[in-house]
Amino acid sequence: MILLQAAGGGNMSFLIMMLGMFAVMYFFMIRPQQKKQKEQQKMVEDLKPGDDVITAGGLHGKVLSKDENTITLSAGGGAKLTFEKHAITKKI
Repeated sequence: MILLQAAGGGNMSFLIMMLGMFAVMYFFMIRPQQKKQKEQQKMVEDLKPGDDVITAGGLHGKVLSKDENTITLSAGGGAKLTFEKHAITKKI
């Protein structure tokens, strides 16, 4: 009988420890990543023709146009390149 009571208390402390670890992981890993993703999405949505940007591959270009899923950039020398919106990482 005493062993069963001790085991029940051990399970409760394990559950509390797991919940605490999940809370720490949420506030230090998941939440900042979600915030960064929202900021990135807002930055891409706010782009307009003439803005200078950098892609995930390091290409520097000027926005020529954008549609629902893609952005067309001018990379100099008359080159027009089309990228997915998520490939734009930074607005200069």
